[in-house]
Amino acid sequence: MKAILTIDQGTTSTRAIAFSTNGKKLYSSQVEFKQYFPKNGWVEHDPEEIWKTTLKVVKYVINKCRKKNIKILTIGITNQRETTVMWDSITGKPIYKAIVWQDRRTESFCQKLKKKT
Repeated sequence: MKAILTIDQGTTSTRAIAFSTNGKKLYSSQVEFKQYFPKNGWVEHDPEEIWKTTLKVVKYVINKCRKKNIKILTIGITNQRETTVMWDSITGKPIYKAIVWQDRRTESFCQKLKKKT
């Protein structure tokens, strides 16, 4: 049997699902991660925790597929899109927590930009 592995890295959890080529759900795993609210209107995630949850769910689903001799053909991913992480170019480590798409700390700056256009 052949399968497609999907990764859904969302706002509150990371999930991996293996689907057969005809769309049947075969195996899945989901792990939640912590959200941080350091100030009113601020929303952050730990990038290392996101990475660790991604590895955990993917390894789980891949191991389940291997045990049943299911070959993964490809991987699809969806993520938070507007969430931002800055990485140190030398160490590859995050400089700060991820600024989540729900965060409002730059709202006034964006409003000023909008008025200039």
